[in-house]
Amino acid sequence: MNRQILAQEASLMGAVDASSNQQSVGVFLASISSLFIGASFIIKKKGLRRAGSKLGQVRAGSGGYSYLREPLWWTGLLCMVFGEAANFAAYAFSPAIIVTPLGALSILVSAVLAHVILKEKLNRFGIIGCILCVTGTVGIVLHAPEEKNLGSVVDIWNLAMQPHFLAYVCISLGLVYVLVWKVPLEVQKSYVAVYVAICSLVGSLSVVSCKALGMALKMTLLENNNQLVYTQTYMFLFIVVVAVMTQMNYLNKALDLFNTAIVTPMYYVMFTTLTILASSIMFPEQQEQKDLITQLTGFTTIICGTFLLHAMQTPQLGDDDASRQRKPTKMGTELV
Repeated sequence: MNRQILAQEASLMGAVDASSNQQSVGVFLASISSLFIGASFIIKKKGLRRAGSKLGQVRAGSGGYSYLREPLWWTGLLCMVFGEAANFAAYAFSPAIIVTPLGALSILVSAVLAHVILKEKLNRFGIIGCILCVTGTVGIVLHAPEEKNLGSVVDIWNLAMQPHFLAYVCISLGLVYVLVWKVPLEVQKSYVAVYVAICSLVGSLSVVSCKALGMALKMTLLENNNQLVYTQTYMFLFIVVVAVMTQMNYLNKALDLFNTAIVTPMYYVMFTTLTILASSIMFPEQQEQKDLITQLTGFTTIICGTFLLHAMQTPQLGDDDASRQRKPTKMGTELV
């Protein structure tokens, strides 16, 4: 009898140790992901500057694609791909409630590297605004509803076909259409929120497809449950490709026109908030009143932080070309 009890205790301790080790691996991968993603913003921005400084080249902010011939920009893109891959792998070892908040580290990495490499600075109010944005977003993430366990790609597809989620998709695509085609180009170039909102809205829709693809690969390769036979898998793949191309295009425009210290935290805040909103709509769960109050407080904190971040930014000479200056606007800085 004693031997059985000891064996059960040893088995339980082994399971706890294994779970702890897996969680440590997840935290490590998420931290590595933030380092590479934060660095990718700076490297890509440096590549965009180098491409835009060449005579006869149209800048990304004006619709040009000369940066595609710049090796430094491709280096930044590879860093982002590696970072996203590490972040994707982290979810296999640790719960989302731990992995997602660690994405805030990318903002700190980007801010430090922007200060050292790009000579971009924020005054003290901008720094406080950045901290408030991150704090509010982390509060929302920690109290967001948990997702259901799904058994196949078809299950995710069926959830995506729910009327309330389809309504969110239609509203998001409608907002993207307005921002891209109805907002004047001069306004787009003056307000960083326009390009970041486009990336965030499209990104919130692509998260579902990314999760579906990840689950399909995991079940196919590790669980011997082939998900590649379903048409839904390839539809999710198509959505991811289109979403990534759209995000890459408009994120490059934002990085080319505005300081990295503005683009990075705002993109993190918008993307995370909209992703949580999309997940809450797709996976409706009963929440306690304290969780709802905490989420509302988080949104209020984000609004206050965003106001400080935009209103109190110090104008910078951000480009290598000394003849190109930036003028302050209500939502950031604009090239003149």
